[in-house]
Amino acid sequence: MHTYVKALTKIASRYAPSRMLSFELVHIFKVFQLLDKNEHVSRTLLCQELALGEGSVRTLLKHLKMQNLVKSTNGGTRLTEKGKALSSELLHSMPSETIISKCSIALGKFNYVVLLRNYAFAIKSGLEQRDAAIKMGALGATTMIYKDNKITMPGAYGNNNNNFLQEEEPHVTNLLIEKLKPEENDVIIIGSDNESLRIAEFAAKNAALFTITIHETHTNANM
Repeated sequence: MHTYVKALTKIASRYAPSRMLSFELVHIFKVFQLLDKNEHVSRTLLCQELALGEGSVRTLLKHLKMQNLVKSTNGGTRLTEKGKALSSELLHSMPSETIISKCSIALGKFNYVVLLRNYAFAIKSGLEQRDAAIKMGALGATTMIYKDNKITMPGAYGNNNNNFLQEEEPHVTNLLIEKLKPEENDVIIIGSDNESLRIAEFAAKNAALFTITIHETHTNANM
């Protein structure tokens, strides 16, 4: 199991059995992204970027501190050395993202795309990723695979749709390749929503994180 998967699982675990957590794995990932881009972040900024209340952010930071991943300073929250190491590993798994317009494979008014590095083997029909996106309140998600220098759809969609992507949506596939710079066996996930770009973003990232954690959990359980 990847180090960061085990850490994410601990952070997202309840320490008080009677209290439900009000944050998801995607919020943890977003914190690492923000701290990777900024030396420190304020609690106010975290509330805005995560779309969570102050109490939820406080609880999330508490869980991160319990794992010695962040620390509080006068300037705001910062990553510890352990946090930097874990953040680097985690962010490497989802190295690029972009936004695209509505089209035949991105059905929402807002469509956010993430690249998941080298996880094509973990994709079945794409329905699991769609469900993980819907869990975030989004319309859903479209999952694709980069293989043999082209973007294809997973098995359940059939080979005809692979031809459709190349023939009918060349501008979209070319844009995704240009922006994301995928490598062989990478996964491309589009989160879509009609109300909010943030929801579309969280949908795509939650679908990617679901793919990582479920695969790693099943692999570890079968060892």
